[in-house]
Amino acid sequence: MARVITFGELMVRLQPYNYERFVQADHLEFTFGGGEANVAVSLANYGVDSAYVTKLPAHAIGQAAVNSLRRYGVDTSLITRGGARVGIYYNEKGASQRASVCIYDRAHSAIAEAVSEDFDWDRIFDGADWFHFTGITPALGPNVAAICKEACAAAKAKGLTISCDLNYRGKLWTREEARKCMTELCSYVDVCIANEEDAKDVFGIEAEATDITAGELNRAGYMSVARQLADRFGFDKVAITLRESISASDNNWSAMLYDGKDYCFSKTYKLHIVDRIGGGDSFAGGLIYSLLNGKDTQAALEFAVAASALKHSIEGDFNHATIAEVEKLAGGDGSGRVQR
Repeated sequence: MARVITFGELMVRLQPYNYERFVQADHLEFTFGGGEANVAVSLANYGVDSAYVTKLPAHAIGQAAVNSLRRYGVDTSLITRGGARVGIYYNEKGASQRASVCIYDRAHSAIAEAVSEDFDWDRIFDGADWFHFTGITPALGPNVAAICKEACAAAKAKGLTISCDLNYRGKLWTREEARKCMTELCSYVDVCIANEEDAKDVFGIEAEATDITAGELNRAGYMSVARQLADRFGFDKVAITLRESISASDNNWSAMLYDGKDYCFSKTYKLHIVDRIGGGDSFAGGLIYSLLNGKDTQAALEFAVAASALKHSIEGDFNHATIAEVEKLAGGDGSGRVQR
């Protein structure tokens, strides 16, 4: 069985119930989530040997965070314990024409104050096949960016496939900081995952004749973006998720995968959204699973997009869709009829 290592920050997610606004809520839902942890859960649900690496406090909230992964079969034995706090993000779910809002409270979290000595990458990558991280993790600070570089160098030396979801977060660092750091990290990456904004925000590569706020996408423009990314960094594959945002509640969802030669586009799903957080991570998890299991480019893309489409119907960060459910949707059955 293939073994995948993911590295990042696991946070407490606090959210008003239903679609209440922060200012009207008097109690909040308490769950956990974070980009690379979401990928690890997806992979574990698909039966992949999936391990998550981070640093969490040794107190009860840190243990609750660890337990939130263990319950889904993620290997948490490589998590370093220490530090004072678990990062928090507050999420206000949007609806109709009102956008969702995310507020971070993650400064001085355990992982944000981690040091290189916290992670023995030679031991962590022993027996592993794949390493996944996102652009969110190095944005936590120069120390974490340095740890990411050490991880990538160690993974490359051991022959692992390395994937990265660019995931630019303007609330964590500037475009200039992201470009400098991610240019260096992407030299190690084999599979790059991006959305309709990341390539522009991080590397200044923009899809032509596309207006994401109007929900208008130009396929030729994204083919150009993928080719430019692959040419610049030597990526084996570039995946770009394509979100046509009609409103906060309704999106059209598809993706493209470029393998250095051919461009594949998935079918498009019309989504009525329950929870869109973790949608990109569920795509990454589906893509990694598919590529590890030898699916061809088109089949891998269709599985990843279907997995992500299902995640948009599930509350919380984690995707709880099964392989059978994903394959059924990828095969064309999106009727949503009751299963008896």
